[in-house]
Amino acid sequence: QVQLVESGGGLVQAGGSLRLSCAASGRTYRRYAMGWFRQAPGKEREFVTAISGSGGSTSYADSVKGRFTISRGNVENTVYLQMNSLKPDDTAVYYCAADLQLRNRSIDYNYWGQGTQVTVSS
Repeated sequence: QVQLVESGGGLVQAGGSLRLSCAASGRTYRRYAMGWFRQAPGKEREFVTAISGSGGSTSYADSVKGRFTISRGNVENTVYLQMNSLKPDDTAVYYCAADLQLRNRSIDYNYWGQGTQVTVSS
């Protein structure tokens, strides 16, 4: 089993920035691909971004391209999400996910964190 713990959420004004972190523990002998998803109230969980196990490949939702950046940390199986130019529409619970391959669908990820709330005020 792999456990994921997110941190870094909070309240920020529109135009501001936040950085989310996700750390994996447990059976982390493999270098997992890791992704971020988000879910706003009354909406389905949606893909935000993902990064391959090597860090050499990334994928972004169109809605966050140019504003969000995913990166891997120096510690094995950690990942960061730098969010700039935040908008009220970015308000959601953000979830970290991990699996063997970089994918854009939530159904393809076996391991999930508990989520961290991001609220962007206008």
